[in-house]
Amino acid sequence: MFNITELIDEFCEKNQLCIHFSTDMPEGYETANGTFDVTKNTLYFNTAMLSEVSDYETLFYLFHELRHVLQYVKPEQLNSLLQKSLSYVLMYDGTCYKLIDGEWAECRIEGTEDYLSNAYMGQPYELDANQFAYENVRKILGPSQELDKLYEFWLPKEKLSDAEYQNIYHEIDKTLQKM
Repeated sequence: MFNITELIDEFCEKNQLCIHFSTDMPEGYETANGTFDVTKNTLYFNTAMLSEVSDYETLFYLFHELRHVLQYVKPEQLNSLLQKSLSYVLMYDGTCYKLIDGEWAECRIEGTEDYLSNAYMGQPYELDANQFAYENVRKILGPSQELDKLYEFWLPKEKLSDAEYQNIYHEIDKTLQKM
């Protein structure tokens, strides 16, 4: 068994991070496993929802969100596409957000359900966070089929190219400029 707060504290100390932590999920994220809100410097983790899942799953979502913390707080450690992707959030339903001057601006893009799901799961920062989570949970709990299946669940069925993401970001930028 593990203590989530202790793991977060250890991670933050090791990586010289200073963030807030909350188990009270923000509005609109009540059914999410967790999220990091860079505008509030707060890691939200849904301990109530995750209380019924395995240690593998809980740790996977925790390390996934901790990677997002590192991505936003220390972007200089990332490649240029990963850095750029941090300013954009793509949701399954076509809702998109762009971080502009510390605020999230919202718009929509069109696409099929499969396309939008693949776009969300294949976002460079999501792939990076899932890989990071997978590797860290394996180090702590060892390999398992359960962990492998969880990691594979969060991979896109069809990966979009880097050029396609550049096109999506350009479309979001154009849409937001018209607003």
